[in-house]
Amino acid sequence: MNRYRGTHLKPEQASNRVTVGLVVLTALLIGLNYTVMKQALDHTTPLALAALRTTVGAPVLLAVAFIRREQLPKTRQQWVAVWWISLSITTVSSGFLVLGISRLSPGLSAMLSATMPLFTAIIAVLVIAEFPGRRGYFGLLIGLLGAVFLAIPAFGSGNTTLGIVFSLISSISWAAGAVLNKRLPGALEISPLMLVALQITFSAVCLHTAVPFFEDWSETSFNWGLTIPLLYAGIPSLAVTFYLFASVLRRAPAIQGAAVAYLTPFFGVLFSWLLVGDRLGTAEMVGGLLVIAGVAVLSTDRR
Repeated sequence: MNRYRGTHLKPEQASNRVTVGLVVLTALLIGLNYTVMKQALDHTTPLALAALRTTVGAPVLLAVAFIRREQLPKTRQQWVAVWWISLSITTVSSGFLVLGISRLSPGLSAMLSATMPLFTAIIAVLVIAEFPGRRGYFGLLIGLLGAVFLAIPAFGSGNTTLGIVFSLISSISWAAGAVLNKRLPGALEISPLMLVALQITFSAVCLHTAVPFFEDWSETSFNWGLTIPLLYAGIPSLAVTFYLFASVLRRAPAIQGAAVAYLTPFFGVLFSWLLVGDRLGTAEMVGGLLVIAGVAVLSTDRR
């Protein structure tokens, strides 16, 4: 008798559903972050915010990692892997992300993050020869089309070309980090929790070092208007989501793991509407549905 009949799922199907669930949860937490950080920027400057959120998130993850008795990297190769992943994802990408948010609407900022899977696919093909199947290519195209629909109403007042450039740099850097997570041998030898805890710690040091050269701490007002958004931006949106993202990359190819960025615009626009009153028009609704369809197709690509 086949024990997978009826309501039973095959191991591959169960694993795939868990991966999709992690992708959705990660995108939801990140999507809310665009509106939260936009509000936090009323009380501080972009790089200072990027530095402060890593300062909040790093100790939390380190504490959890040590409580669980996770092992620190033991070899030079492992420490080098942590450094490069940290530099790309949680330092350069996070820094330019906040710089972009400061010059764009939350909805457009979230939409631009959907370009990350496209950059990931290009870098993955060039660096690790990881090619998606036909379904993967189709999912990429559907998701990108959905992102375009989300973008159409977003362009307008308050958005700048420099903000778009900063956001695209953030996406490219994040894509490079996703591929490095799969490419660097030392990264695969470290637990996802310890890897993320250390990369955020490294980023905290780098970003705090950079702030005095570009900004002035006197422009930061430490009050509840900054503290509450900062707690969310540092813990659920940074510490938790990057741990989930690292876990997804251990379960799936880099291109499939990058599908997180396709759902992010949907949640970003949704929370922007719920929290600050931005309206969802027909284009946003169509774009959101296309994004979800793209994630569904891409996440079931067996290659």
